[in-house]
Amino acid sequence: MSCQPQPEQEIWRAIVFSRDGTEVLLKISERGLLFPAVEVPRWERLAENLTAALKKDWGCDAVCLFTPDNSSRDGNADGHHYEVMECWHDEHIGGTDWKSLHSLAEDSFQEESDFRILTRCLHELDAYEHDPSSPFARRGLIPRVQAWATDAIQPLGLELGSSFRQYNASPSFSLIRFETDGPAIWFKAVGKPNLREFPITLKLAELFPGFIPEILGQKSEWNAWLLREVEGAGLGDTRELVLWQRAATSLARLQIESISTADSILNSGAHDLRADKLLKSIDPFFDLVARLMEEQPKVPPPTLSRHELGLLKLRIEDSLALLEDLGIPNTLGHLDLNPWNVIVSVNRCVFLDWAEAYVGAPFFSFEYLLQHFRREVGADAVRESELANAYGAPWRQLLPGDLTSDALALTPLAAVFAYATGTSAWKDGETLRDPKTRAYFRSLARRMNREALQFIERRPACLS
Repeated sequence: MSCQPQPEQEIWRAIVFSRDGTEVLLKISERGLLFPAVEVPRWERLAENLTAALKKDWGCDAVCLFTPDNSSRDGNADGHHYEVMECWHDEHIGGTDWKSLHSLAEDSFQEESDFRILTRCLHELDAYEHDPSSPFARRGLIPRVQAWATDAIQPLGLELGSSFRQYNASPSFSLIRFETDGPAIWFKAVGKPNLREFPITLKLAELFPGFIPEILGQKSEWNAWLLREVEGAGLGDTRELVLWQRAATSLARLQIESISTADSILNSGAHDLRADKLLKSIDPFFDLVARLMEEQPKVPPPTLSRHELGLLKLRIEDSLALLEDLGIPNTLGHLDLNPWNVIVSVNRCVFLDWAEAYVGAPFFSFEYLLQHFRREVGADAVRESELANAYGAPWRQLLPGDLTSDALALTPLAAVFAYATGTSAWKDGETLRDPKTRAYFRSLARRMNREALQFIERRPACLS
């Protein structure tokens, strides 16, 4: 049986409560009441698209609070997607009306399942009201955030405007852009499993203000901070080589500047990807991969035998040992260095979203950036060489001889292994129950094997 392609658009039903929490916005039909439904692009930010579509299609200004337990991007048992939202402006267009929660019963709805999920959502909403770890699923989200942001920026001579846009939403995560009478500001908050991003971001903003957005305020009980918006272009929105080169050079300069503060960055919560830690991860990781290969449900894609995995282990050990022998200092790195986490302007380059910050071999980060360059700009040996030279230039001023070129040659294989083992996902039994996660780690092992074959060809050159 062939797999059906997933649709590009999803239908989400919006459960929108009034500001005082006593009413819900419903669509009126002859067969009963319905929740307003909107189309959302499947692969894009849910909160951003859902709030915009609800405003456009239904005239309702609302923010997302949470996705109910039985509704997700994969749909619930009934095949429907739901999102609990809160109105912050009372206007709505014809065809909908506010209905008192006390007036509703199962037979009020066109579909009885809608009443049941409404009841469950009310229970979830009440539970979140008493859960300190879920501050953004409570009623009154926007007024609370606005009040805090107003106090934070007032000493800076800024005044919050009335316009804002919600990008991400969950009980413990939030990303909102607010207009002011000056530069826009961003409110960001994080929860599990990304709690480390809060202290890491504060530490990096303190240590490297030239490379990190300015923090205007912080609130520890929310794991939240305010950022001044950075002027410039997102690297993911451009194919101009000169801008990618500027980002690569800035990355190297940031890393060199971080050499003396590696311990402080580790203490703030960054992943430890120093060579000794990575070497200790090789055996347990490949024990896992061997089991995953044996459990692979179908071929293709090809599996790797235990003998092939044994050879791969040796080559990874070799690449890590050779990198360590080069004596290049450990620095700050970014496991999620995609171009949408980089903003480039004429005067500076700023790096965002440090949940996956690490301390270890600096050249790993450039390898991740290079992979994105190939996907976004296109594979071209000459342009890739120019990008590598832009990254390597600051390092060549610091490192003697051909160490920079040797490190660039040795890094690709080790960088894939560091990426695979850099977070705790491969050690999390709950995460590994997901077939997609198991398939993902098998694909990373195959990628390592391809890099290992190329590593054999590169190895003599970098040791000559």
